[in-house]
Amino acid sequence: MNNELEELQREVTTLTKKLAALKVEIAKVIIGQEETVDQLLIALLARGHALLEGVPGLAKTLMIRTLSQAIDLKFKRIQFTPDLMPSDIIGTEILEEDHTTGKKSFEFKQGPIFSNIILADEINRTPPKTQAALLEAMQEFEVTYSGKTYTLEKPFFILATQNPIEQSGTFPLPEAQQDRFLFYIKIAYPTAQEEVAILKATTGGKLEKVNPILSGKDIIKLQEFVREVPISDQLIAYVSAIVRATRPETTTNAYVKQWVGWGAGPRAGQALILTAKARALFQGRMAVTLEDLHNVALPVLRHRIIVNFKAEAEGITSDQVTKTLLKETNFSK
Repeated sequence: MNNELEELQREVTTLTKKLAALKVEIAKVIIGQEETVDQLLIALLARGHALLEGVPGLAKTLMIRTLSQAIDLKFKRIQFTPDLMPSDIIGTEILEEDHTTGKKSFEFKQGPIFSNIILADEINRTPPKTQAALLEAMQEFEVTYSGKTYTLEKPFFILATQNPIEQSGTFPLPEAQQDRFLFYIKIAYPTAQEEVAILKATTGGKLEKVNPILSGKDIIKLQEFVREVPISDQLIAYVSAIVRATRPETTTNAYVKQWVGWGAGPRAGQALILTAKARALFQGRMAVTLEDLHNVALPVLRHRIIVNFKAEAEGITSDQVTKTLLKETNFSK
């Protein structure tokens, strides 16, 4: 038994060291944005998907492409436009002829969804019908076409981006679909120092080569280890208290009652625990701490707490609600 535990610990240590090396490899190309990269990796380790919001030019596409190169996985980018159809994502049947027999038959041609890492660029520019084509893939890791179900290769990770500036001609994601994303990440502008480094690195002749650090099998193994990271009953109770406090009908928090229209569902609690476990493993620890939960709370609850019209008029956001709850909800050891 002890030998098995020691072997397991060695394997965990080896893979977490590779995660640290992965960050170094990504940093060859992506300057700054360390928190964003960490959150993307946490979402991947927790078997989730991420919605990334940021203005143009903040290396969203480059970031996810670099991540796919460093993990040696198949990567596809889908540019969402108003005329994009579900078959452009999932695939379609094509009539083919057997040249030896002359018989004709329909054959399913797989779409770009059949990859490991998918960049759904500007997802809010396509109609709800096409947005919904991602739903089954995100939740069930499979797609159905003409009554036949096709299993997607794992690991499978969707990163969807949207632009917060231009709202004309866009189709905001319904709350039910936003809830499928484990994280809602807001990417900020680089610091002055980072911006100078970006300008130097991207206007010269040298291009950094990204080497694969992890394999798909390594990621699947890490995803399995995440589920095994222990969390105390007290922390689980704290997660439940936070999630329940977001709901105006069950909360005792005056701030929530005043500013929140709809609170987070049970999926928020699951997301908090899984991403906290992933963060602990990411940092080489085999136990969840209160700090892990606080660190992941904003990207987990950002799209699951819906403020009311009065809050929107006053400029109060879901992030402010989450910060208030973290500050005012007591943790009983």
